[in-house]
Amino acid sequence: MLYLLTNDDPLDVLLQKLKAAFATQVVGLLQIRRKQVLAQADGQAQLYAEAKAMVALAKQYNVPVVMNDDMDLAKQLGVGVHLGQQDGSVREAKAQLAKGQIIGRTCHGDADLVKDAQAAGADYAAMGAIFASTTKPNAATISREALADGCATGMPICVIGGLTPHNVSSLTGLPIRYVAVVGDVMDLPADKIAARCAEWQSALAKLGAKS
Repeated sequence: MLYLLTNDDPLDVLLQKLKAAFATQVVGLLQIRRKQVLAQADGQAQLYAEAKAMVALAKQYNVPVVMNDDMDLAKQLGVGVHLGQQDGSVREAKAQLAKGQIIGRTCHGDADLVKDAQAAGADYAAMGAIFASTTKPNAATISREALADGCATGMPICVIGGLTPHNVSSLTGLPIRYVAVVGDVMDLPADKIAARCAEWQSALAKLGAKS
């Protein structure tokens, strides 16, 4: 399943890109992550306003949404949350968010962290970076063995980090639930996104991850 993360494009441009991606019916999950917006003086208020628009668009296409790191904002918007290791408790998120909202946990390359997330009730664990990426060029990459150990826990696994429709084939044979991408889709102009999503649909079909 393709898991799309937002970039820091101006909101009007971003919404055009999201609409193009959603219309292909390939995107199975959206994460709202707007770090440059948050860095501004009125960042929290601006993010809330922008996120409302993104959530409304996602609802039109039946795409579930998670907020990056911000449990309070997720609760206000009625969406799920993705939590880094230092960004709050999965158990607390389950207690605060509406039933059925998706909760993800960053677990890097550590199967023990995956087990902790599983025990706490997270819906998926994110592992990576698989490759260096434009958003995190200096992130430490993980081995296939580490990824396989995470998959062996039975926890739904999300992979992230420099993935493209071409290099994702290196993960063939692993039970991956979500393939998370930012730049490979969101760095394209809106009129090129449908074609890239079609490439992803084909690649995910070969991988065995539901598109």
